[in-house]
Amino acid sequence: MQTRLVKKKKKNMPYNRPQPPVFERIEDERLHRKQRLAAAFRLFGKFGFSEGIAGHITARDPEFTDHFWVNPFGTYFGHIRVSDLLLVNKEGEVVKGDAEVNRAAFAIHSQIHEARPDVIAAAHAHSLYGKAWSSLGRLLDPLTQDSCAFYEEHSLFDDFTGVVLETSEGERLAQALGPNKAIILRNHSILTVGHTVDEAAFWYISLERSCQAQLLAEAAGRPTIIKHETARLTQTQVGSHISGWFSFQPLYDRIVREEPDLLD
Repeated sequence: MQTRLVKKKKKNMPYNRPQPPVFERIEDERLHRKQRLAAAFRLFGKFGFSEGIAGHITARDPEFTDHFWVNPFGTYFGHIRVSDLLLVNKEGEVVKGDAEVNRAAFAIHSQIHEARPDVIAAAHAHSLYGKAWSSLGRLLDPLTQDSCAFYEEHSLFDDFTGVVLETSEGERLAQALGPNKAIILRNHSILTVGHTVDEAAFWYISLERSCQAQLLAEAAGRPTIIKHETARLTQTQVGSHISGWFSFQPLYDRIVREEPDLLD
């Protein structure tokens, strides 16, 4: 009988996760961001985050860093392809593409990208549970391992004044976001940002589900809140930029396999 030797993993041995790609050519990096952006829209459509003409995800251009790529106004998330994306400058003008930009998208995202040079992408939609939770005007509690990704890393914009159409309102929103990865917009919905398109999109999906989980838990009874020290530790384990990026990769692979036309 053969004996199979199994190497025991040493305690505290670092876990070598894959890292975001590094590009030598601007053109390759731009295409990569646009492909991820189109995939994020398809996933948002599949997950039911599309609500009429509302919602937008942006990706900063790697060369013209005061420009961003965004979805064309009035196009269903589930139909967006790489070739449909618009490039918008800091004045809100479409410099590449054949459609109009959502005025609210420019008012919000232009100010976030300006206030946060570290942010490559920002995601906002009117998804069901994000909307429902936002009406409570509260931050999320650390109820689950997943929601700990947002522990002490999300904000509340506690001043709904209607549709965001002016950059001055977008500036106030960006100030409320601060250095965090997410913000709850009272009576509106949720918004997330990231150092990659992948990260911003995954944080949105995860935040939406964390809102759903807390709504369900509080409807069923009195949920147990994770202790501060444990929540803070868990945040470092599941809430890093790399964790957000890496968690999006299976979703990207899934949607490209199911809907390869998004790359057109």
